[in-house]
Amino acid sequence: MTQQPGTATLMFIAHRDAESRVMAALARAGVTDVTVAQSRLLQRLNPGGSRLTDLAEQTRVTKQTAGALVDQLERAGYVVRRPDPSDARARLVTLSDRGADLCRTAAQEVARVERQWRDHLGRESFETLREALISLREISDPYR
Repeated sequence: MTQQPGTATLMFIAHRDAESRVMAALARAGVTDVTVAQSRLLQRLNPGGSRLTDLAEQTRVTKQTAGALVDQLERAGYVVRRPDPSDARARLVTLSDRGADLCRTAAQEVARVERQWRDHLGRESFETLREALISLREISDPYR
């Protein structure tokens, strides 16, 4: 009998599949200039804007790497930097209209993935899984 991977690995496998499907959906929609690393940073953007240092911490990359990713996304028109109203020295990274369109496309694919998971697992098992993962955020996601 083959031993199954650990739970964290199983969650990663499901996440990696969903991420690949989102990237493929973006490519089908004509978005070919966003990398996986950039998309991970976009996922962590706060709707009201995020400071670069916060994005770096949340995506677990250096501030320089986060800055380079934001620079690339800004040049491509997916994000904009604007002054932080709470600190004149700081800037906030926010989605542009083009970035919001990209996120809507990604969200539509995530919804398709979740429908497939729900269909495969059954509604009750899917909801139990979702509730358990939401509960795990209490001890695993300091940025929730």
